[in-house]
Amino acid sequence: MENSLFENAKQAVSRFTQNRRQNGGHTANAQDMQAAKQAIQSAYSQCSQQEKQQLQQLEQQLDNDHQNMR
Repeated sequence: MENSLFENAKQAVSRFTQNRRQNGGHTANAQDMQAAKQAIQSAYSQCSQQEKQQLQQLEQQLDNDHQNMR
């Protein structure tokens, strides 16, 4: 199950990023961003230290993409 939560988080961030790119770098779906954040938070509770580091990187990527939307 832990792996599933981690994979869900990675996929959610990937969906957000892909949707943003498909929209020409402009707006992405706010629901996709929220889903990605929730998936990351859920995964934190049940993952290894190495996965936590990767989740932090995903959070940074999400935050950077969000900053670039403005």
